[in-house]
Parts: sequence; C-alpha cells; structure tokens
Amino acid sequence: MSGQPTYREFFIQGLPLDGKPFRPSDWADRLCGVMAQFRPPGDTADPRFCHSPYVRPVMLGGVKSVLIDERLRDIEPKALDFVVNFARDNGLTVVDARTVPEELQKK
Repeated sequence: MSGQPTYREFFIQGLPLDGKPFRPSDWADRLCGVMAQFRPPGDTADPRFCHSPYVRPVMLGGVKSVLIDERLRDIEPKALDFVVNFARDNGLTVVDARTVPEELQKK
C-alpha cells in the first residue's frame, strides 16, 4: 500500500496565471472561513473557531494555498462546486495533491 488516500485531495494555490500573488492576501483564510461549517458527521468542533477538515489553509512551496478534500462533496455537493468555481473564476492554479512532493506539503 502506498499510503496515498483513497479519496482525492487537491490544492488551490494563490498564484493566478499572471504569476502575481492573489489578493487580498488573506484570501485563503476567508475561503476556509466560509467553508468551516462543512464538517464530517459527528464532528462537534465549533466552526466559528476552526476550519473544516475538508477545506484548510496551507502553505505549498511558500505560496498561500487551500487544501481541498473531495469528501466535501459527500457533505454538500454545491460546496465543492463553489471552491472549484472560485479557483476557476479567479484563474488560480489547481494541483492534484498526489503530484506534489511531500516536502512541499506543509500542513
């Protein structure tokens, strides 16, 4: 077994196609804050104080990013569509987590 998850994870990086850092600078925290209410069954954490385990801000190779776990779709399909459309509408880079070397994934 390779240790890879059976579900898909991907990163949305704060790097638009023009190469300039995405603004506002706290975009990842804002996006994760909006998605904090989407939690796995039985998770009793208060979404006012912590992020969803399915949508978390991270640094990826020194770039502000958001790690998305596709199990979000099981909670609310429209929530996953929202984050995917956010990335597409803002021209942000989306990277499959399986293709990123572990040393770049600072969780």
